[in-house]
Amino acid sequence: MRQPLTRLGRKRLRHSVKGRQLSREGDTRQALFRNLVTDFLRHGKVVTTVEKAKEIKPMAERVITLARGGSLHQRRQAAAFLTDASVVRTVFSELGPRFKTRNGGYTRIVRLGPRKGDAAEMATLELVE
Repeated sequence: MRQPLTRLGRKRLRHSVKGRQLSREGDTRQALFRNLVTDFLRHGKVVTTVEKAKEIKPMAERVITLARGGSLHQRRQAAAFLTDASVVRTVFSELGPRFKTRNGGYTRIVRLGPRKGDAAEMATLELVE
């Protein structure tokens, strides 16, 4: 896809544009992130590419921080992001109290090496004990 041109014919620069595009449109990318975070919180770990793991790590930690508080408003905020209500219940009943005394850093990324098919760098995103 070509960069949009200004009146003078120059390409626009990507100043202050955050996040990775991952070759997806915005709504598809957001759905991917929500599903990955939901699966990660359901199983406690997820195997994905390093780029996707780096993108969903702050989102997952944000949901766990919400679960540490445990108020109704925080539960509704988490439910608005996660795609499964049973995961919301699990996060608030198990993960919130588990990380109550920890000030952030609930997850870690462990690199696994290249994927066999396309040599994409793979990683495991997992909860810290």
